Amino acid sequence: MPAPANNITSNGDDDLMHNIAARDSSAFASVVEAQSNRLYRIAYRMLGDAAEAEDVAQEALLRLWDHAARWRSGGPGIGAWLHRVSINLCLDRLRRKRFHSDEAVPERTDDTPGADEQMDDDMMRKATLKAIGELPEGQRAAIVLTYYEELPNRDAAAALDLNIKAFESLLLRARQTLRQSFTAYGLMEEGKSR
Repeated sequence: MPAPANNITSNGDDDLMHNIAARDSSAFASVVEAQSNRLYRIAYRMLGDAAEAEDVAQEALLRLWDHAARWRSGGPGIGAWLHRVSINLCLDRLRRKRFHSDEAVPERTDDTPGADEQMDDDMMRKATLKAIGELPEGQRAAIVLTYYEELPNRDAAAALDLNIKAFESLLLRARQTLRQSFTAYGLMEEGKSR
């Protein structure tokens, strides 16, 4: 006995597709209701365009309707089939955009940093992480909250259960300690900031 049209399960997918192949609109409507939002989300995340995402979701569902008679039982299921079709449709659209763009190719210089600059940046990043790791815990927390989490001083002070003056003093000491570490590592001249 066929599964009810509104009950999409892996066991009922074969029966549901049999009903869709027989042009049962209520069976198809149950698939649309169960899958259309997810197909739209997948397409939107891949394409970044709401109208195109809607088109992809509709096209994937239309292909299910058109190809229902060719359904192979025992496969991964309706959802998996629709996801694969939707992703392939998105990839096709992305390829077409890339190769058939009406826009002129922009003329610009390569802004990619050179190898020496990347090595300097990498060395500075490693030295910074090492210096932060050597800070006392309170100073390390002040630097992380201020510069990495970008919290305002008032919020960072509250997170550390300090008043604003005590936090600013702690942050100043942390900066001074980091400056001393950078000078010791040869990354900064004494008395200068980078």
